[in-house]
Parts: sequence; C-alpha cells; structure tokens
Amino acid sequence: MSATGSTLVRPRLLGRATVNAVVAISVLYTLLPVLWLVLAAAKNRDALFGSALLSLTDFSFGQNLSDLFAMDGGLYGRWYVNSLLYAVLGAAVGALVSVACGYAFDKYRFRHKEKLFGLVLAAVMVPQTVLALPLYLMASEAGLVNTFWAVFVPVLFNPFGVYLGRIFSQGYVPDEVLEAARIDGAGELTLYARVALRMLGPGLVTVFLFQLTAIWNNFFLPMVMLSDQDLYPVSLGLYAWNSSASVSPEYYPVVVMGSLLAVVPLILAFVLLQRFWRSGLTAGAVK
Repeated sequence: MSATGSTLVRPRLLGRATVNAVVAISVLYTLLPVLWLVLAAAKNRDALFGSALLSLTDFSFGQNLSDLFAMDGGLYGRWYVNSLLYAVLGAAVGALVSVACGYAFDKYRFRHKEKLFGLVLAAVMVPQTVLALPLYLMASEAGLVNTFWAVFVPVLFNPFGVYLGRIFSQGYVPDEVLEAARIDGAGELTLYARVALRMLGPGLVTVFLFQLTAIWNNFFLPMVMLSDQDLYPVSLGLYAWNSSASVSPEYYPVVVMGSLLAVVPLILAFVLLQRFWRSGLTAGAVK
C-alpha cells in the first residue's frame, strides 16, 4: 500500500473509532440508570442504602413488589389505573383529534387557513407549564378542579400532533384517491373514516406514541389540578411517597419498585407498535 493510501486509511479508522466510542458512551449513559433501577428494585432497604447494591445477595424483589401494592391500602394500583386511563385513553382520543385536524388543514380550503396553522405552530413552542395556571382557572370556573376531567380534557389537544397530522396527510393520502371516492358518492365523513383514516394508520400510531409518552410523564398539570390522592397518576403519587420517605424510610424501596413498573407500559407500547412508528417517521422525514 502506498504512503498516500495509508494516510487516507488512518483518519478513516480514527474517525470510525471515535464514532464507536461516542456511541458506546451514549449507550452506557442511557442504560446505566435503567440498570441501577432494576438492581435497586430487587434489593431490600438496607442494601439500597449500603454498598452492596451490585452484589448478588439481599434480593427481595417479591417482597418489594408485595409491599408496593400493599402500601397505603393499595394506593399504587389505583394510581396505575389512573395513569392508564389518562395516558392510553387520552392518547387514543388525542391522536384521533390531532390527525383529523391535520387532515382538514391539508385537504380543505377555508379562510385564513395558513394563518390559523401558523397559530398551531406557535402553540407548539409554548411550554406546558405556562398553560397550567390558565387551565386551572378555566377548570375552576367550570367546577372541574380535583376531578378526572381536569387532567383528561387538556391532554386531548396537542398542537404538535396537529402539525404531524398534516405532514402525514400530505404524505399518505393522495388527492386523486379522495376525488375518485367523491365521484363514487362518498360523503366527507365517510371519505375520512373509510378511506383517509386507513391510509393514515402509521401516522396515527406515531402521534399516539408521542401523546402516550407525554401524558404518562405529565406531572405539573396533575399537581396543579388534583388534591385527592385517589385521582393521582403514578408520577404524582410516587413524588408524594418520595417526599414522605425522608420521614418514613420504608417508602424508599416501594418508590424505586414503583418507578420500575412505571416505565413498563411505555416500553411495551414502543415494542408492540414500533413497526408502524418507524414507517410513520420515515414518511414524515421523506415528506
């Protein structure tokens, strides 16, 4: 090999090694907290605060799990069901609303269409914490504070989901297909429900996953809206237990175990729906 060829190969190998090192560090940065959570959830309280967290002794996974669902009269189970209702049902309805709005912005003409869509894009940049107080005042006027609806209704409307809905509509739903269906006598609602919505399936799943993650991890809105612990989601409930752990250390193991169980629905959702999610992201990226 010539000196020139050797000089070219060395920077290429050096660059590949650098990329691999950065990727390895990123993977470790991502997985180490998860590994710690799994190990900590399987340890008793003494091992949790000692130096034996990485050892293969003092396992009490079953006991911690039993204590978790027995603590405070089984309150964690109620929080888990609440989170599933808020997140799964809210994400499903919210995804349908967002995709329908995006479809309307894409396929129909109406006055000030682009200006209204500009407001949607502007709303994407508004932090959710800024909206918490106005939403609380509106819920208070409607008499919905400290109810299921105070948390459920606000999560149904997502500006970013509307933006994605329009992108997916542009990429998945050809205008020619809609015109052919109109010629066959299909009404607009029938056209959307039977033709467009089927084509928008991957986009609907993508918006659903984004919504599911955002609602499941939602913390500030429930904290502002709710005072009844029976209505808490998992995130707010674990925060309340963790605040009590400084006075009652028996809460620490159940908080760690509860945190581990809290990530399971998100992992399952991404694993089961990743095929649709990947195709949806690919279509959005190509568009």
